[in-house]
Amino acid sequence: MAPALAAANQWAHLGERLHPYDCELLMTYRSGRHFLQLPGPTNTPFRLLQAMARPVIDHRGPEFARMTKGILAELQWLFRTQNPVFVYPSSATGAWEAALANTLAPGDRVLSFDHGFFAQKWCHVAGRLGLDVRRLPGDWRTPPSPSTVEDLLREDTERRIRAVLFVHSETSTAVKTDIAAMRKALDRADHPALLLVDAVSSLACMEFLHDEWGVDVTVCGSQKGMMLPAGLGFTAVSSRALEASKTASIPSAYWQWDEMLRFNERGFFPYTPATGLLYGLEEALAMLKEEGLGRVIARHDRHAEATRRAVEAWGLEIVPCDAAHACSSVTAVLTPDGHDADRFRAVVLDRFDMSLGKGLGELEGRVFRIGHLGDFNDLMLAGTLAGVEMGLSAAGVPHRTGGAQAAFEYLAREDPTNPGGHP
Repeated sequence: MAPALAAANQWAHLGERLHPYDCELLMTYRSGRHFLQLPGPTNTPFRLLQAMARPVIDHRGPEFARMTKGILAELQWLFRTQNPVFVYPSSATGAWEAALANTLAPGDRVLSFDHGFFAQKWCHVAGRLGLDVRRLPGDWRTPPSPSTVEDLLREDTERRIRAVLFVHSETSTAVKTDIAAMRKALDRADHPALLLVDAVSSLACMEFLHDEWGVDVTVCGSQKGMMLPAGLGFTAVSSRALEASKTASIPSAYWQWDEMLRFNERGFFPYTPATGLLYGLEEALAMLKEEGLGRVIARHDRHAEATRRAVEAWGLEIVPCDAAHACSSVTAVLTPDGHDADRFRAVVLDRFDMSLGKGLGELEGRVFRIGHLGDFNDLMLAGTLAGVEMGLSAAGVPHRTGGAQAAFEYLAREDPTNPGGHP
């Protein structure tokens, strides 16, 4: 029996309402686009997909060297640094390991704050590398306090703390940490600890100034604001971090900066590079420059504000206790007591073909996350928020109607061609 007719027999209870060949389509295809509204990986624009489809070239040849040198220069522009930015074929977790392995030695003490799932994961990586991790308990709804950091560093009179780890945009909670304030706290305490920052869901979405803020190592990945698939990890470094790498002794081979520096100077890498992803990265950097980084940041700020207005109108609550500490790349929403956020997400996926981010760690089942970052515009946000509001009704989650409309009114009133004072 033909597959379509067999499928028709399985749907015989529908009687004459469906043509036999409609059954096969019903089981294998959903019309329209899937809404991938995770806080990463994000939607990869067609322009980048086309760039990555180019044939591979000789990764030891002159054409590749010219491309690499151009990419590395543009990454300095993106990170806002005049110092090197290293690129690895890895996830951001690999970039965490590179940051730690190149600046520290086994037994070195690092200070971290338990303010989210990814802050915890970075601590886990540090512990596996043999570092003495001092993780301070925190509230996942508020960022670490600069005054607390200053006090802890003042108490460290023996200067045993070698590095302080922060997540700029904690993707699991959508809470933002003020990195410039943290650098000032280190400076007021007159402490030599290195400042290591995860900017995975903030770079190319929110203002990030590696040099101006005095960051020693910034860690990032390719799958969020850079609009690429996962697979590239980045570490932007300071001169202090490069100096520390000369005496770092955590065993590693793949992550070594000295090897990278030697090869990068000539436009190459000390391993077989991910050429397709580098094609995409070159194009992504060109797209960000064409739009203008100030406008990119303003666009993310605007979409975040519209989303928060929708959440407020629904009568729901975002995770950050203070909207001033909310990220512009993702909004984390608490579901009312007695309502499972994962069940809500499943309803949204099944009914409206949209993927929302799940709650992680201690927020599992309590939170859903709306990603609004990367290659994203007003109508995409409108569809996303409409899907969330319909999903709240379909899943029986208590809420007020009109949240999507509140966002629409804000978006219609706020002109996206005005970057809101961003440089």
